[in-house]
Amino acid sequence: MDLFEYQGKQFFGSFGIAVSPGEVADTVDDAVAAADRLGYPVVVKAQVQVGGRGKAGGVKLAADTDEARTHAGDILGLDIKGHVVKRLWIEKASDIAEEYYASFTLDRAAKKHLGMLSAQGGVEIETVAESDPDAIAKIWIDPAKGLDDATLRDWVTAAKLNPQATEGAVELLGKLYTAFVDGDADLCEVNPLILTPEGRVHALDAKVTLDDNARFRHDWDEYEATQTRDEREEAAHAKGLQYVGLDGEVGVIANGAGLAMSTVDIVNQVGGSPANFLDIGGGANAEVMAGALEVINNDPKVKAIFINIFGGITKGEEVANGIVTALGRVQIDSPIVIRLDGTNAEQGREILSRHESETLISRPTMLDAARTVVELAKR
Repeated sequence: MDLFEYQGKQFFGSFGIAVSPGEVADTVDDAVAAADRLGYPVVVKAQVQVGGRGKAGGVKLAADTDEARTHAGDILGLDIKGHVVKRLWIEKASDIAEEYYASFTLDRAAKKHLGMLSAQGGVEIETVAESDPDAIAKIWIDPAKGLDDATLRDWVTAAKLNPQATEGAVELLGKLYTAFVDGDADLCEVNPLILTPEGRVHALDAKVTLDDNARFRHDWDEYEATQTRDEREEAAHAKGLQYVGLDGEVGVIANGAGLAMSTVDIVNQVGGSPANFLDIGGGANAEVMAGALEVINNDPKVKAIFINIFGGITKGEEVANGIVTALGRVQIDSPIVIRLDGTNAEQGREILSRHESETLISRPTMLDAARTVVELAKR
């Protein structure tokens, strides 16, 4: 779950992280009123979940009421890379001496938390990584041990931040890590993290992605209400399915996030292009499968569907019966290739074999199924 900037700053603020004061506005009048309350100068910022707002005209400095009104009117309704601005964040302008970059995320390969810190902030971190990779100081943190002040101090030194920023950076980064862990985030990024002329360090931006699997531990209804999804994602969400829309031609249905990601990868590897990531979870009964097929079938780009199921607690024959029943409920326009493995897979394949046709094909391995579905999609 990706948060808007203003939500990210509210999230940071709940963990004591210093951020600039600001207010949300949905109309020009609200924006002007917020700016008047905050005191000038203020920054009028488009709230969209995409980078490059400044270059697109979505971030403007206002020195007075007239400028605030003009900028708010110009930015509301602005299309930034396909995202239409419907909300503004009016923020008290900050004096900036230096800009840094800081983030925490998960390094899945290392099975540790990854912290990145750079004295080169205010630009895309990918640009810094490409032009000057040594400018990014990285640390890997054992989640069981956490992060202490000594490690933080060494990290700040390694990133070559201004010595005047050391104490403030150590304090803020410690709180940022707490927010990342206790807030169940997949990403906490600040770009830029600023040093003011008075020597204070605070977050001038906030990019936060929350782990949706941790929802049961938190009250995230307010965040959920503002999530932006395309029609496919909205339909999948209504059915309780984990779905991410992509731009390809092969619809993907799998049980388990790891298997779904592997399925997307193997479709790419054999020359295809996945249309989506869809994880139906541990179960593959008729109701769930029918819902998944409906979502996939409603995507006009899909030319073939790959159902990749590994039976575990749910047995193979139950999965097969669920697929057959679902196909009786949903009119499918695209050919389907099924790979079924795991518990009682042979029984499941036998059930599927009775219903096979030119448009319903079973394959014994993931690779065979991927090659077949990509070939069908290209036809």
